[in-house]
Amino acid sequence: MERTPDGTPVGVDDPYAIAGTCDHLTDDGRCRFSLTRAGDDPDFIAQRRREGYACHVGADDAWRACPHYQSTTDGRACYRCGLAEVRLAHDDARPLVEEHHLSYGDAASASADTRDSDDAGPHEITVALCRWCHTKVHKSFARIDDDANPDPEAIAARESRRSKEQSESAFETASERFERGGER
Repeated sequence: MERTPDGTPVGVDDPYAIAGTCDHLTDDGRCRFSLTRAGDDPDFIAQRRREGYACHVGADDAWRACPHYQSTTDGRACYRCGLAEVRLAHDDARPLVEEHHLSYGDAASASADTRDSDDAGPHEITVALCRWCHTKVHKSFARIDDDANPDPEAIAARESRRSKEQSESAFETASERFERGGER
């Protein structure tokens, strides 16, 4: 199983098996990296320009071959148990769902037996995990592709936030607030 630079497991053998489409891929199949970051890799950009900025990986999904591949999460639901994030405006409470790295940015953390010879190097690959699944993956041999249900504490935290969200969105007239001794 892949490991973090600190040696804890990340929950997968091959991050590319879990990875999604490249964040730089546009809807029309072009490489956004080559369109917006021309000074970062001149040789790569020149090759993309010669090919009309087309993604050189394309429909093959052979993301290892791209030196600028990255697949990051939107963080809306836990990949492992499906727990949905509930965020409250103006509340600095810790999120229910966090970003979990499957691959790290330095080559020392990538194991030689899972990298192909055509691998362009380490890539940023993340998925969303709830805090409870995140802990289980790092502190045990839990895998992110396990068939898991949300932890009871996670469900309680989510429902608490949902009830607070619903109470804050309830309509209350100014006269009702005034009768309660609220704002004027």
